[in-house]
Parts: sequence; C-alpha cells; structure tokens
Amino acid sequence: MDLADLLRALANERRLQILDWLKDPTAHFPPQVHGDLVEDGVCGVFIADKLGISAPTLSEHMRLLVQARLVRPRRIKQWTFYRRDESVIAEAMRRIAETV
Repeated sequence: MDLADLLRALANERRLQILDWLKDPTAHFPPQVHGDLVEDGVCGVFIADKLGISAPTLSEHMRLLVQARLVRPRRIKQWTFYRRDESVIAEAMRRIAETV
C-alpha cells in the first residue's frame, strides 16, 4: 500500500463521506435492482446522486479510492458497484497511526 496514494484518497471530504456511507450501505442507500448493497456494493449512480455530482466526477473520486485499495469495484452488467475493503482500511489506519 502506497502511503501517498492512501493520503491523497483520504484528503477530500467527499471521499471521506463515501467511505462513511459505505460502512453501512443499507442505512444510506435504497435497494438496488442489480447487486446486493452489502455483498456487491453500492452502484456508482446512487453514490453520485447522493453527493449531487456528475458521473465523471464520481469516477475520479472512486478511481482514487480504488487506487488506494480502500474500496473494491465490481462490474454487474453496465454498472460499477463499490464496497469498502475493511482489511485494507484497518491496515491503512495502522500505517497512518505509525507515521504520525
């Protein structure tokens, strides 16, 4: 895990909000036609709508979160679904704590 990628991904309120929502997706997002909110993740369209941003803007936010390995993307049909990678997040928090 590259510490610079990790810190870059966490250095934005919207990305932090996305990570928070993905902690408990059933509390923050409606049921989906395709994919289970917990098992498959949340459709990027729902995340963009909730943030009030465009799909290209969301794609950039998610690219950084995926690059830092904090979230995992999954393609179902033409949609991309995202869920947190809890083991990577725990490791990231440990690395940050050791660094500061």
